[in-house]
Amino acid sequence: MSSRDPLSASPRGEVITAAHSAATPAMSKKALGWSLAILAFAQLIYSLDINIVFVALPEVGRALGFSEQSLQWVVSAYTIFCGGFLLLGGRAADQLGQKRMFISALLLFALASLLGGLAWSPLVIILARALQGIGAAFLFPATLSLINRLYEEGPKRNRALAVWGGAGASGLTLGSLLGGILTNAIGWEAVFFVNVLFAGGAALAALAAIPRDSVQSGKGSFDLPGALSFTGAATLLVYCLVQGPEAGWGSAGILICALLSLVLFLTFAWIENRTSNPLMPPRLLRRRSLVTGMIITFLYMGTFGAIPYFLTVLFQNVHQFNALQTGLAFIVPSLSIALGTQWGERLATRYGMRSTILTGIMIGIAGTALIPLGAYADSGYLLIVPGLIISGLGQGVVWTGMWITASAGVAPSEQGVASGMASTTLNIGNAIGMAFLIFIANSGIAGQSGGSLLVAQAAGVRTAMYLAAAGMIIGGVAALFLPRKK
Repeated sequence: MSSRDPLSASPRGEVITAAHSAATPAMSKKALGWSLAILAFAQLIYSLDINIVFVALPEVGRALGFSEQSLQWVVSAYTIFCGGFLLLGGRAADQLGQKRMFISALLLFALASLLGGLAWSPLVIILARALQGIGAAFLFPATLSLINRLYEEGPKRNRALAVWGGAGASGLTLGSLLGGILTNAIGWEAVFFVNVLFAGGAALAALAAIPRDSVQSGKGSFDLPGALSFTGAATLLVYCLVQGPEAGWGSAGILICALLSLVLFLTFAWIENRTSNPLMPPRLLRRRSLVTGMIITFLYMGTFGAIPYFLTVLFQNVHQFNALQTGLAFIVPSLSIALGTQWGERLATRYGMRSTILTGIMIGIAGTALIPLGAYADSGYLLIVPGLIISGLGQGVVWTGMWITASAGVAPSEQGVASGMASTTLNIGNAIGMAFLIFIANSGIAGQSGGSLLVAQAAGVRTAMYLAAAGMIIGGVAALFLPRKK
């Protein structure tokens, strides 16, 4: 093994990092537990914000005078900037320090949330959401790379990632509930202000509990041309995917942005092959586990990741649930996903990643295909509960498995960029999947009204669910390329 290889083998044959073996003995089990609690809470905040704002959208639109067409920007601004800055956020964690970027991202998220709660016009709240997206883009890979640095590869890391994933699923539930409760009781502003308390408190706790960054942090030059080209390319791509259905895929603005995105991606590839300290080292693309994890993450978010949107359409538009009822309806799938993340950790430790992800995908497909059986205008909530439970369990298993896969064998100095690469495919996969599924689901809605509109929307939800289940079959094929557990 060369002196430059950051990996070493333990006497039991486990792969551990040099940084971990040097740093972990100084940390007690209690200290590691507190660190994991804060990192899991940060993931809860990240997930909570997805649903808490979504449920409050109608109130935001009425209070600030959004038009029906412009209201989507409260969601789109976040999605576009989060997707564009994820890889940069991951590399910044490697270069500037994971703890430093974790705390900075939390503080940016808190300040952006404060601005959102104080917003007095559509432009201000869109700006706040864009800043929240950038904060989230720096927070997600910093959180994930800290877990991968603090816990050695194997059962301990699997368990930590399951806790992290379970917190994310809990955040979805809490976001829906809090969104409904706070909007009804206080007003839409509260869904932003609550994140100020959560993110600010987590940043203060992290100062004391998270171990300091390694001495290597901050060394080496920063690939600014690569950062600018990739961030621009990813941002424009997500913009095209989010705005394409609204503006028209053949519109001049969308075509120009798509062309610019392609040019910037090609520029980024050219830069990375020639710079001495690339933003995304090309050698990482030779790691089968990372690349396979990225493919599965992309497909997961383009299929399973779109389910919450269509469930919201079913609950609020078809079944006419209010914000609070919608939040309560999300308890079942969110708890099921949380249970699946814990089950996924046990499966991964015992049977390996290939069997774990394949099992999760098959369960998720079966459950998702059951949901449409109760997705009719005159059907009740209880009819879709079996599908929600089974689908959620499968989703949770895959969620834990795909992050374990993406981090396997990656050096500690590159955990941030590896996390950024995987999370970028997550965001872009979700944007592509949502754009495609929404387009198909809405194809029969034009010109409908009243009862016929409800029937058409229910039919669109059923079609989207079947397509999501079918699409994830490709994820199962990708999982076959993972090595078998020896």
